[in-house]
Amino acid sequence: MKYKEPAPIVDKLNPLESMMERFHEASRILGLDESTYEALKSPEKSVMVSLPVTMDDGNTKVFEGFRVVHSSKLGPSKGGIRYAPSVHLDEVKALAAWMTWKCAVVGIPYGGAKGGINCDPRSMSQGELERLTRTFTTAMRDVFGPERDIPAPDMGTNPQTMAWIMDEYSKLAGVASPAVVTGKPLVLGGSLGRVEATGRGVMVSTRSAMAKLKMNPGNSTCAVQGFGNVGSISAKLLEMQGLSITAISDVSGAYYNKNGINIDEAIEYVAQNKSLEGFKGGDIITNDELLELDVDVLVPAALEDQITVKNADKIKAKLIVEGANGPTASNADKILNEKGILVVPDILANAGGVSVSYFEWVQNRLGYFWTEERVNRRADRIMKQAFDNVYAASKKYKVSMRTAAYIVAIDKVASTSKLRGIF
Repeated sequence: MKYKEPAPIVDKLNPLESMMERFHEASRILGLDESTYEALKSPEKSVMVSLPVTMDDGNTKVFEGFRVVHSSKLGPSKGGIRYAPSVHLDEVKALAAWMTWKCAVVGIPYGGAKGGINCDPRSMSQGELERLTRTFTTAMRDVFGPERDIPAPDMGTNPQTMAWIMDEYSKLAGVASPAVVTGKPLVLGGSLGRVEATGRGVMVSTRSAMAKLKMNPGNSTCAVQGFGNVGSISAKLLEMQGLSITAISDVSGAYYNKNGINIDEAIEYVAQNKSLEGFKGGDIITNDELLELDVDVLVPAALEDQITVKNADKIKAKLIVEGANGPTASNADKILNEKGILVVPDILANAGGVSVSYFEWVQNRLGYFWTEERVNRRADRIMKQAFDNVYAASKKYKVSMRTAAYIVAIDKVASTSKLRGIF
């Protein structure tokens, strides 16, 4: 291809740089033409808004909000909204692109989007968060829509946030519109199985990869970094599959027990104490030490850029299944590949969440709701098929699972774009 190589990247990568490195490599292997490459690398729409909000003390504070629609070629754009003090446009662009590839790799009819507001939700009252959310929804009334762009919860947001967006959008539209968001409370049209969906997808991906590697879950060990929704549910479901979870962690630190941690006890402890701090089910180690443990399976389900050029050569796990978005910096990929570690990438491994979000949207539009057993069965089938497709592509192109996942996703979006007409 003649298009320009990305600039060399050193030290710490921002999420957009990591995404572009992988997009470029997969496009090169796929033989993507320059016109299509240029059309797919940039978002269709980036919206920045100023959000004046009356705070509890009577003063007005102006927040900065973003919504990036990366692609709507496969269908309405889909992606979460995060409330965090670190939110910036490059991060939102990267996460929107990841959503495009994630939806494409699991074969659901969505494009990718992401949103965010630069704020610290932990320091804000419920009333301030509600006013901020409703102001943001009003500012995005021409972006959001059940047929256009469908938000969901992300870092710092939750089902209550989605309920406010749904209510405000419904007022603006003049009709009840539950399908404008997913991740809603059940009573407002949320889907059974949604809370567990991402962790369940991680479990299905792990089980599929272990079968390819001929690893027996009954005598395999696993470390899970991060014990929020994704990490705790992944750990619980993997334990149920027979794996021994020897280490878990959260912001308070990491906890190791060579005989296996009782995950039910850990979940109950966090429910009562808000974190793992003080947990007696394992010896205290650091999060860095957890990543380097001699375990069979490693599930990074915490933050971005946890596996980097600085520690990738110390990873001992045979299999890494990425529960978080972007836990491995792109400049660490080569090291892991050379060590022969199979990595199930984020855009595949944690796509169970968006798969069940799609089911929620379908149920809202049908006005008919499924049982949890049906939701789980259909989600498991999607995840298993997606894994098999990516694994086959990795063998066909002789590349890593990560590059193969990007190849599968980019090929689908590029083919659709050409059929529809790019320009």
